[in-house]
Amino acid sequence: MSVATALRGTPYPYRANSLNLFRLILAALVLVAHAFYIAGRGEGPHLHGENLGGWAVAGFFVLSGFLITRSRLRTPPGEYLLHRIARIFPGFVVCLVVTAFVFAPVAALIEHGTLAGFLSTPLTPLQYIWGNITLYIDHYSIGTTLQSVPYPGAWNGSLWTLFYEFCCYVLVWLLGGLAVFRRSPWLAGVAFVLSLMVWIGVEFAQRWGLDESFFLLAKLAPFFLGGAFVFFIVERAGINAWVAIGALAVALALIFLVPRWGGQAAAPFLAYGLLWLSSVIPQPRWIARNDVSYGFYIYAWPVQQLVVLVAGASMFFPLYILITVVLTFALAYLSWILVERRAMRWVRPAAVPGAAAGAARDAQRS
Repeated sequence: MSVATALRGTPYPYRANSLNLFRLILAALVLVAHAFYIAGRGEGPHLHGENLGGWAVAGFFVLSGFLITRSRLRTPPGEYLLHRIARIFPGFVVCLVVTAFVFAPVAALIEHGTLAGFLSTPLTPLQYIWGNITLYIDHYSIGTTLQSVPYPGAWNGSLWTLFYEFCCYVLVWLLGGLAVFRRSPWLAGVAFVLSLMVWIGVEFAQRWGLDESFFLLAKLAPFFLGGAFVFFIVERAGINAWVAIGALAVALALIFLVPRWGGQAAAPFLAYGLLWLSSVIPQPRWIARNDVSYGFYIYAWPVQQLVVLVAGASMFFPLYILITVVLTFALAYLSWILVERRAMRWVRPAAVPGAAAGAARDAQRS
Protein backbone atom coordinates (compact mmCIF):
# COMPACT_ATOMS: atom_id res chain seq x y z
CA MET A 1 0.00 0.00 0.00
CA SER A 2 1.39 3.39 -0.99
CA VAL A 3 1.61 6.33 1.41
CA ALA A 4 -0.90 8.23 -0.72
CA THR A 5 -3.37 5.36 -0.46
CA ALA A 6 -2.83 5.01 3.30
CA LEU A 7 -3.48 8.72 3.83
CA ARG A 8 -6.53 8.92 1.59
CA GLY A 9 -9.54 10.25 3.46
CA THR A 10 -13.18 9.23 3.43
CA PRO A 11 -16.12 11.65 3.58
CA TYR A 12 -17.16 12.62 7.08
CA PRO A 13 -20.44 10.87 8.03
CA TYR A 14 -22.54 13.91 8.91
CA ARG A 15 -25.64 11.82 9.56
CA ALA A 16 -23.97 8.79 11.13
CA ASN A 17 -21.63 10.12 13.79
CA SER A 18 -21.56 10.33 17.58
CA LEU A 19 -21.18 14.10 18.03
CA ASN A 20 -24.25 14.21 20.26
CA LEU A 21 -22.56 11.73 22.60
CA PHE A 22 -19.25 13.57 22.52
CA ARG A 23 -20.89 16.90 23.37
CA LEU A 24 -22.81 15.27 26.21
CA ILE A 25 -19.58 13.81 27.60
CA LEU A 26 -17.95 17.25 27.41
CA ALA A 27 -20.93 18.77 29.26
CA ALA A 28 -20.62 16.07 31.91
CA LEU A 29 -16.92 16.89 32.33
CA VAL A 30 -17.89 20.52 32.96
CA LEU A 31 -20.29 19.34 35.67
CA VAL A 32 -17.58 17.23 37.30
CA ALA A 33 -15.10 20.12 37.24
CA HIS A 34 -17.62 22.51 38.80
CA ALA A 35 -18.59 19.94 41.44
CA PHE A 36 -15.29 20.51 43.25
CA TYR A 37 -15.93 24.25 43.59
CA ILE A 38 -19.64 24.06 44.32
CA ALA A 39 -19.36 21.31 46.95
CA GLY A 40 -16.32 22.92 48.57
CA ARG A 41 -13.91 20.13 47.62
CA GLY A 42 -11.09 22.30 46.32
CA GLU A 43 -10.32 23.10 42.70
CA GLY A 44 -10.15 19.62 41.19
CA PRO A 45 -7.88 18.53 38.32
CA HIS A 46 -5.97 21.34 36.61
CA LEU A 47 -3.51 21.63 33.75
CA HIS A 48 -1.60 24.87 33.12
CA GLY A 49 -4.02 26.75 35.37
CA GLU A 50 -7.12 25.50 33.51
CA ASN A 51 -9.54 23.13 35.16
CA LEU A 52 -11.17 20.11 33.56
CA GLY A 53 -14.23 22.16 32.66
CA GLY A 54 -12.16 24.72 30.78
CA TRP A 55 -10.63 22.01 28.62
CA ALA A 56 -14.07 20.52 28.01
CA VAL A 57 -15.30 23.94 26.84
CA ALA A 58 -12.36 23.99 24.42
CA GLY A 59 -13.63 20.70 23.01
CA PHE A 60 -17.10 22.23 22.64
CA PHE A 61 -15.70 25.18 20.73
CA VAL A 62 -13.62 23.18 18.25
CA LEU A 63 -16.60 20.97 17.38
CA SER A 64 -18.91 23.98 17.22
CA GLY A 65 -16.50 25.78 14.87
CA PHE A 66 -16.63 22.81 12.50
CA LEU A 67 -20.42 22.45 12.54
CA ILE A 68 -21.29 26.13 12.50
CA THR A 69 -19.02 26.78 9.52
CA ARG A 70 -20.82 24.03 7.64
CA SER A 71 -24.13 25.63 8.58
CA ARG A 72 -22.96 29.03 7.34
CA LEU A 73 -21.94 27.69 3.94
CA ARG A 74 -25.18 25.73 3.49
CA THR A 75 -27.71 28.45 4.41
CA PRO A 76 -28.42 32.06 3.38
CA PRO A 77 -27.12 34.74 5.78
CA GLY A 78 -30.49 35.63 7.32
CA GLU A 79 -31.53 32.02 7.71
CA TYR A 80 -28.19 31.19 9.31
CA LEU A 81 -28.65 33.89 11.98
CA LEU A 82 -32.23 32.81 12.62
CA HIS A 83 -31.10 29.21 13.13
CA ARG A 84 -28.36 30.24 15.52
CA ILE A 85 -30.72 32.42 17.55
CA ALA A 86 -33.31 29.64 17.68
CA ARG A 87 -30.72 27.14 18.86
CA ILE A 88 -29.27 29.27 21.67
CA PHE A 89 -31.82 31.78 22.96
CA PRO A 90 -35.06 29.88 23.71
CA GLY A 91 -33.39 27.30 25.95
CA PHE A 92 -31.24 30.00 27.53
CA VAL A 93 -34.15 32.34 28.33
CA VAL A 94 -36.25 29.51 29.75
CA CYS A 95 -33.29 28.51 31.91
CA LEU A 96 -33.07 32.08 33.26
CA VAL A 97 -36.80 32.09 34.06
CA VAL A 98 -36.73 28.65 35.69
CA THR A 99 -33.72 29.65 37.77
CA ALA A 100 -35.32 32.94 38.88
CA PHE A 101 -38.84 31.70 39.59
CA VAL A 102 -38.42 28.00 40.44
CA PHE A 103 -34.93 27.27 41.70
CA ALA A 104 -34.35 30.52 43.57
CA PRO A 105 -37.66 30.43 45.51
CA VAL A 106 -36.92 26.83 46.53
CA ALA A 107 -33.49 27.95 47.74
CA ALA A 108 -35.05 30.88 49.66
CA LEU A 109 -37.44 28.52 51.44
CA ILE A 110 -34.63 26.10 52.30
CA GLU A 111 -32.30 28.83 53.58
CA HIS A 112 -34.73 31.29 55.18
CA GLY A 113 -38.02 29.44 55.53
CA THR A 114 -39.92 32.29 53.86
CA LEU A 115 -40.35 34.11 50.55
CA ALA A 116 -40.75 37.49 52.25
CA GLY A 117 -38.89 40.09 50.20
CA PHE A 118 -37.93 37.61 47.53
CA LEU A 119 -39.46 39.61 44.67
CA SER A 120 -38.11 42.97 45.83
CA THR A 121 -34.66 42.35 47.30
CA PRO A 122 -31.90 43.21 44.80
CA LEU A 123 -30.96 41.52 42.69
CA THR A 124 -34.58 40.70 42.10
CA PRO A 125 -35.60 37.74 39.93
CA LEU A 126 -36.63 40.08 37.12
CA GLN A 127 -33.33 41.97 37.36
CA TYR A 128 -31.51 38.66 37.08
CA ILE A 129 -33.41 37.75 33.90
CA TRP A 130 -33.26 41.17 32.26
CA GLY A 131 -29.61 41.77 33.13
CA ASN A 132 -28.55 38.49 31.50
CA ILE A 133 -30.99 38.19 28.61
CA THR A 134 -28.48 39.33 25.94
CA LEU A 135 -26.24 36.30 26.74
CA TYR A 136 -23.67 38.59 28.35
CA ILE A 137 -23.83 37.50 31.99
CA ASP A 138 -23.80 40.54 34.27
CA HIS A 139 -25.63 39.04 37.24
CA TYR A 140 -25.04 35.77 39.03
CA SER A 141 -27.00 36.23 42.27
CA ILE A 142 -30.71 36.50 43.11
CA GLY A 143 -31.62 38.33 46.32
CA THR A 144 -30.21 36.68 49.43
CA THR A 145 -30.31 33.13 48.06
CA LEU A 146 -27.30 30.81 47.99
CA GLN A 147 -25.58 32.54 50.91
CA SER A 148 -25.06 29.36 52.92
CA VAL A 149 -23.24 27.26 50.30
CA PRO A 150 -19.49 26.81 49.71
CA TYR A 151 -19.73 28.80 46.44
CA PRO A 152 -22.10 31.57 47.53
CA GLY A 153 -24.29 33.83 45.42
CA ALA A 154 -23.70 32.24 42.01
CA TRP A 155 -26.73 30.69 40.34
CA ASN A 156 -25.06 29.73 37.10
CA GLY A 157 -21.32 29.92 36.50
CA SER A 158 -21.54 28.15 33.13
CA LEU A 159 -23.65 30.54 31.06
CA TRP A 160 -20.88 33.09 30.46
CA THR A 161 -19.41 31.04 27.59
CA LEU A 162 -22.58 31.38 25.50
CA PHE A 163 -21.95 35.05 24.76
CA TYR A 164 -18.51 34.28 23.35
CA GLU A 165 -19.82 31.35 21.36
CA PHE A 166 -22.43 33.61 19.79
CA CYS A 167 -19.69 36.16 19.01
CA CYS A 168 -17.94 33.37 17.11
CA TYR A 169 -21.20 32.63 15.27
CA VAL A 170 -21.30 36.26 14.15
CA LEU A 171 -17.65 36.15 13.10
CA VAL A 172 -18.27 33.13 10.87
CA TRP A 173 -21.42 34.83 9.55
CA LEU A 174 -19.29 37.79 8.45
CA LEU A 175 -16.50 35.65 7.01
CA GLY A 176 -19.07 33.56 5.16
CA GLY A 177 -20.09 36.62 3.18
CA LEU A 178 -16.68 36.65 1.49
CA ALA A 179 -16.37 34.60 -1.65
CA VAL A 180 -12.75 33.75 -0.90
CA PHE A 181 -13.78 32.22 2.44
CA ARG A 182 -16.32 30.01 0.73
CA ARG A 183 -13.95 28.84 -2.01
CA SER A 184 -10.76 28.10 -0.13
CA PRO A 185 -9.50 26.99 3.30
CA TRP A 186 -6.78 29.63 3.34
CA LEU A 187 -8.81 32.50 4.75
CA ALA A 188 -10.10 30.24 7.50
CA GLY A 189 -6.50 29.19 8.20
CA VAL A 190 -5.35 32.82 8.29
CA ALA A 191 -8.22 33.72 10.64
CA PHE A 192 -7.17 30.90 12.98
CA VAL A 193 -3.50 31.95 12.95
CA LEU A 194 -4.40 35.59 13.59
CA SER A 195 -6.66 34.63 16.49
CA LEU A 196 -3.84 32.53 17.93
CA MET A 197 -1.43 35.45 17.63
CA VAL A 198 -3.95 37.72 19.38
CA TRP A 199 -4.21 35.23 22.24
CA ILE A 200 -0.44 34.89 22.54
CA GLY A 201 -0.10 38.68 22.74
CA VAL A 202 -3.28 39.34 24.73
CA GLU A 203 -1.39 40.66 27.75
CA PHE A 204 -0.19 43.60 25.64
CA ALA A 205 -3.76 44.31 24.56
CA GLN A 206 -4.86 44.35 28.19
CA ARG A 207 -2.25 47.01 28.91
CA TRP A 208 -4.04 49.17 26.34
CA GLY A 209 -7.21 49.11 28.39
CA LEU A 210 -9.16 46.22 26.85
CA ASP A 211 -11.23 44.48 29.49
CA GLU A 212 -11.90 40.93 30.63
CA SER A 213 -14.49 40.33 27.91
CA PHE A 214 -11.83 40.83 25.21
CA PHE A 215 -9.50 38.48 27.10
CA LEU A 216 -12.14 35.75 27.20
CA LEU A 217 -13.05 36.12 23.51
CA ALA A 218 -9.36 36.03 22.59
CA LYS A 219 -8.99 32.88 24.67
CA LEU A 220 -11.90 30.98 23.09
CA ALA A 221 -11.91 32.21 19.48
CA PRO A 222 -8.86 30.15 18.37
CA PHE A 223 -10.63 26.95 19.39
CA PHE A 224 -13.68 27.87 17.33
CA LEU A 225 -11.68 29.06 14.31
CA GLY A 226 -9.46 25.99 14.49
CA GLY A 227 -12.61 23.89 14.08
CA ALA A 228 -13.76 26.16 11.24
CA PHE A 229 -10.47 25.67 9.41
CA VAL A 230 -10.70 21.89 9.78
CA PHE A 231 -14.15 21.94 8.19
CA PHE A 232 -12.58 22.98 4.87
CA ILE A 233 -9.87 20.33 5.18
CA VAL A 234 -12.37 17.56 5.89
CA GLU A 235 -14.72 18.74 3.12
CA ARG A 236 -11.94 18.54 0.56
CA ALA A 237 -9.81 15.64 1.73
CA GLY A 238 -12.16 13.64 3.94
CA ILE A 239 -11.00 12.14 7.20
CA ASN A 240 -8.26 9.54 7.63
CA ALA A 241 -7.56 7.36 10.66
CA TRP A 242 -3.77 7.61 10.52
CA VAL A 243 -3.84 11.37 10.08
CA ALA A 244 -6.33 11.61 12.95
CA ILE A 245 -4.15 9.55 15.30
CA GLY A 246 -1.20 11.78 14.44
CA ALA A 247 -3.35 14.89 14.96
CA LEU A 248 -4.43 13.70 18.39
CA ALA A 249 -0.79 13.03 19.32
CA VAL A 250 0.21 16.56 18.22
CA ALA A 251 -2.77 18.05 20.08
CA LEU A 252 -1.89 16.26 23.31
CA ALA A 253 1.76 17.26 23.01
CA LEU A 254 0.87 20.93 22.53
CA ILE A 255 -1.68 20.88 25.37
CA PHE A 256 0.62 19.21 27.89
CA LEU A 257 3.97 20.70 26.90
CA VAL A 258 3.14 24.30 25.95
CA PRO A 259 1.70 26.43 28.76
CA ARG A 260 -0.96 29.11 28.19
CA TRP A 261 -1.31 28.97 24.37
CA GLY A 262 -0.60 25.32 23.59
CA GLY A 263 -4.29 24.40 23.80
CA GLN A 264 -5.26 27.11 21.34
CA ALA A 265 -2.48 26.08 18.95
CA ALA A 266 -3.75 22.49 19.19
CA ALA A 267 -7.29 23.42 18.14
CA PRO A 268 -7.20 22.18 14.48
CA PHE A 269 -5.46 18.95 15.49
CA LEU A 270 -7.93 18.42 18.32
CA ALA A 271 -10.88 19.09 16.02
CA TYR A 272 -9.66 16.61 13.40
CA GLY A 273 -8.98 13.94 16.02
CA LEU A 274 -12.35 14.35 17.75
CA LEU A 275 -14.17 14.25 14.43
CA TRP A 276 -12.47 10.98 13.55
CA LEU A 277 -13.31 9.50 16.95
CA SER A 278 -16.92 10.58 16.50
CA SER A 279 -17.00 8.74 13.17
CA VAL A 280 -15.75 5.41 14.55
CA ILE A 281 -17.20 5.32 18.09
CA PRO A 282 -20.93 4.50 18.04
CA GLN A 283 -23.49 6.28 20.16
CA PRO A 284 -26.77 5.00 21.63
CA ARG A 285 -29.69 5.47 19.25
CA TRP A 286 -31.57 7.51 21.88
CA ILE A 287 -28.67 9.99 22.12
CA ALA A 288 -28.59 10.25 18.32
CA ARG A 289 -32.25 11.28 18.33
CA ASN A 290 -32.05 13.63 21.32
CA ASP A 291 -29.31 16.23 21.61
CA VAL A 292 -29.49 16.99 25.33
CA SER A 293 -25.95 18.33 25.66
CA TYR A 294 -26.94 22.02 25.59
CA GLY A 295 -29.63 21.59 28.22
CA PHE A 296 -27.22 19.55 30.33
CA TYR A 297 -24.66 22.33 30.13
CA ILE A 298 -26.99 25.18 31.10
CA TYR A 299 -28.83 23.38 33.94
CA ALA A 300 -25.93 21.58 35.62
CA TRP A 301 -24.70 24.44 37.83
CA PRO A 302 -28.06 25.43 39.43
CA VAL A 303 -28.87 21.77 40.02
CA GLN A 304 -25.51 21.33 41.75
CA GLN A 305 -26.17 24.35 43.96
CA LEU A 306 -29.62 23.09 44.97
CA VAL A 307 -28.29 19.63 45.83
CA VAL A 308 -25.62 21.26 47.99
CA LEU A 309 -28.35 23.17 49.81
CA VAL A 310 -29.94 19.88 50.89
CA ALA A 311 -26.72 18.52 52.42
CA GLY A 312 -25.04 17.64 49.14
CA ALA A 313 -21.71 19.04 50.31
CA SER A 314 -21.54 16.46 53.09
CA MET A 315 -22.37 13.54 50.81
CA PHE A 316 -19.92 10.96 49.54
CA PHE A 317 -18.49 13.01 46.67
CA PRO A 318 -19.06 10.49 43.84
CA LEU A 319 -22.65 10.08 45.07
CA TYR A 320 -23.13 13.87 44.94
CA ILE A 321 -21.87 13.90 41.35
CA LEU A 322 -24.13 10.96 40.40
CA ILE A 323 -27.23 12.62 41.86
CA THR A 324 -26.53 15.89 40.07
CA VAL A 325 -25.89 14.06 36.78
CA VAL A 326 -29.24 12.26 36.98
CA LEU A 327 -31.22 15.40 37.90
CA THR A 328 -29.45 17.52 35.29
CA PHE A 329 -30.04 14.90 32.61
CA ALA A 330 -33.77 14.90 33.39
CA LEU A 331 -33.96 18.70 33.08
CA ALA A 332 -31.87 18.63 29.91
CA TYR A 333 -34.30 16.18 28.31
CA LEU A 334 -37.26 18.38 29.25
CA SER A 335 -35.45 21.40 27.81
CA TRP A 336 -34.82 19.49 24.59
CA ILE A 337 -38.34 18.18 23.99
CA LEU A 338 -40.29 21.18 25.33
CA VAL A 339 -38.14 24.12 24.22
CA GLU A 340 -35.09 23.51 22.02
CA ARG A 341 -36.51 21.01 19.54
CA ARG A 342 -39.73 22.98 19.16
CA ALA A 343 -37.83 26.22 18.54
CA MET A 344 -35.84 24.56 15.76
CA ARG A 345 -39.00 23.14 14.21
CA TRP A 346 -40.48 26.63 14.10
CA VAL A 347 -37.58 28.03 12.07
CA ARG A 348 -36.77 25.03 9.87
CA PRO A 349 -39.51 22.38 9.88
CA ALA A 350 -38.07 20.46 6.93
CA ALA A 351 -34.67 20.12 8.62
CA VAL A 352 -36.05 18.73 11.87
CA PRO A 353 -37.95 15.48 11.30
CA GLY A 354 -39.73 13.64 14.10
CA ALA A 355 -36.61 12.77 16.04
CA ALA A 356 -34.71 15.94 15.08
CA ALA A 357 -31.70 13.82 14.20
CA GLY A 358 -30.72 15.94 11.22
CA ALA A 359 -30.64 19.15 13.22
CA ALA A 360 -28.74 17.48 15.99
CA ARG A 361 -25.94 16.73 13.57
CA ASP A 362 -26.10 19.80 11.36
CA ALA A 363 -24.83 22.92 13.07
CA GLN A 364 -25.79 22.77 16.70
CA ARG A 365 -23.85 24.00 19.75
CA SER A 366 -22.20 23.07 22.60
